[in-house]
Amino acid sequence: MVSRITCEVSDASPVTVVRLAGALDLGTMRTVHTVLDRCLTTLPDALVVDLGGVTVADRLALSVFAATARQAADWPAVPMVLCSPPPDAAAWLATSTTCRVVPVRQDCAEATRWAGASAAPRLRARLEPAAGACRRARELVGDACSRWNVPHLVEPASLVLSELVGNVVRHAHTPMRITLTLHQPYLRVAVADGSRTAARAASPDLSAEGGRGLLLIREMAQRWGSSPLADGKVVWALLPAN
Repeated sequence: MVSRITCEVSDASPVTVVRLAGALDLGTMRTVHTVLDRCLTTLPDALVVDLGGVTVADRLALSVFAATARQAADWPAVPMVLCSPPPDAAAWLATSTTCRVVPVRQDCAEATRWAGASAAPRLRARLEPAAGACRRARELVGDACSRWNVPHLVEPASLVLSELVGNVVRHAHTPMRITLTLHQPYLRVAVADGSRTAARAASPDLSAEGGRGLLLIREMAQRWGSSPLADGKVVWALLPAN
């Protein structure tokens, strides 16, 4: 069945732009949510949603943007903005709760500037699954915390990131992408790898020598999770920054 809405994704720059065209209703909003969710897992600096080609068939479908923005604000701390809504959609947005969660701008250029200026500080790096990866991860944490003037986060973030990187080295055996994001009240730590196997905390017996890494992360983090990617997964953790 051909979808009645299309989602064109442009992610060549740090700000990802999604251009929607077609009918937005309670059926097609699921397609929109799936695309926006997939964009968030790539950890862009910001997300712009262009509504210029959309016909809103049901105003309740606009709630998909508020739901996505709330998710993005929690993890992975990606600011989201809507732009170029048609007149009827603009009027509905102005009187809805969506506008309290998602900013709306007149055109894509203005929205992209706003989104880029609202982006949280991030540090990105790529590592190979080799000896020394955990040491390099700890160095990255030290560099980021020094740059952002949060030295008290070095120890907990180093432990969490070392465990996440170590899991990739031991189990996934693929190159990995590390992202550190400081967006109060959390430091967000994320490691993406090429394995589609979701990360799950094990329950090793007392005599086991390993298998406790994710249990440690669960104890140290406010929240943590494993999210699928098109080419693998990303495991993330939120550490209190205050």
